[in-house]
Amino acid sequence: MFGFANPQYLYLLLLLPAIVALFWLSRRKRQRQLARFGRPEVVQELMPDVSAYKPWVRLTLELLLVTLVVVMLARPRAGAAPTSTTIHGIEMMVAIDISNSMNASSTDNPQDVSRLQRAKMILEKIIARSHGDKVGLIAFAGNAYMQMPMTSDASSAKLFLNGISTSLAPTQGTAIGTAIDMACESFSQSKKSQKAIIVITDGENFEDDAVGAAQRAQKNGIQVYVVGVGSANGAPIPMPEGGYLTDDSGQPVTTYLNEQMAQQIADAGDGIYVNGSANDAVETLNDALDKLAKTDLASVAYSQHDEQFPVFAWMAVLVLLALMILLERKNPWLNQFNFFTKNNENA
Repeated sequence: MFGFANPQYLYLLLLLPAIVALFWLSRRKRQRQLARFGRPEVVQELMPDVSAYKPWVRLTLELLLVTLVVVMLARPRAGAAPTSTTIHGIEMMVAIDISNSMNASSTDNPQDVSRLQRAKMILEKIIARSHGDKVGLIAFAGNAYMQMPMTSDASSAKLFLNGISTSLAPTQGTAIGTAIDMACESFSQSKKSQKAIIVITDGENFEDDAVGAAQRAQKNGIQVYVVGVGSANGAPIPMPEGGYLTDDSGQPVTTYLNEQMAQQIADAGDGIYVNGSANDAVETLNDALDKLAKTDLASVAYSQHDEQFPVFAWMAVLVLLALMILLERKNPWLNQFNFFTKNNENA
């Protein structure tokens, strides 16, 4: 069965009649210009080397070349052999902190990129390297909210990631333990697949027992990794309407990266803690994830087509070479042959 992968490009073949029309108009214009010098049969005798048929041969080759290029753009394919492949990877749930403290700067500079923005950049890189892995997304503050169930579609994960903001959380706080518990419940029931939870947070947990949740996950064979974002020196929390969050006495509230808490969660979950501000943060996390055993997550069936692009490409090259060799004037060695008229003057 013959078909095209990009059939929409075949509409470019509508250019062929336009090219023919432009050529015909140019020939008519040329004839009118020659007529100013005298009768056509007399003027023709004054141009013995001008070929009467080669312009049409060149036009035919040019039309053929355009046709071949358009067909190549449409990606011609033949055959449709059924094929299947097995996807190998791990199951990975990512829990991202969207509490108000994540609006604070991720460095000592209050005007620098926010913790949430840095968390998104880290998560985007994690998703980009998750070839074959299944990824799910949870946002949490005072409670945990499922943003995207487990999927192997990385493009969908990026779409959900773009919509995450601190305004999504109706209840403020930092319930890391609740997020870990929800992540544990979101995995498949398969005991063969390796499972991991990545928590991206500033480590300020005020709501529940995050360490206990990580221990429960570890007992179920799920490893917990923690990525800390923020500054240990603290940063004020900017407000949407301007200014910074203040306490009851009117003093700016300072939020700190609690690396000690983050490390305890990671240790309890048999994972590692990574400081998100480090240059090699993503690489360190990827190296740890790569050590997890890959298992068969799914089998994908599809039709394998034989690409016919090279055939048309070689034909186009031959036509292009012919155009380069073809001269506008007569070939002297052809004058001895009579193809179209009783004499060879119009050959």
